[in-house]
Amino acid sequence: MARILAIDYGMKRTGIAVTDALQIIASALTTVNTNELLTFLNDYTTKEPVELFIVGEPKQMDNTASESEALIVPFLKKLEAQFPNIPIQRVDERFTSKMAFQSMIDGGLKKNQRKNKALVDEISATLILQSYLYSK
Repeated sequence: MARILAIDYGMKRTGIAVTDALQIIASALTTVNTNELLTFLNDYTTKEPVELFIVGEPKQMDNTASESEALIVPFLKKLEAQFPNIPIQRVDERFTSKMAFQSMIDGGLKKNQRKNKALVDEISATLILQSYLYSK
């Protein structure tokens, strides 16, 4: 089976998580500079089969699109053009950053380690992917 890859898209950095080959476990993969994201995805998909992209969908509390959605839409068009055979699904990403930070605290990471925003992005992508796996 192919993997499912989740993307927590950000202006500067993007967190990436993937499932195992059986699509049971979501794991943080890495954080990449957003300007290198499509290159990274191209390299990754040549090495590992990916059957689905999950992209976080930032929403306001009233369920409307957040301001950062305007940055994600052009990326989605590029992603679809570069990978026409891999479908894209969106998953509500509200609170994932706060949940990621709390999981770092719960995991016993020291205050200095919790300042690592790249790690927060990876954990957020993992939470987005876990949310998708729970819902399917």
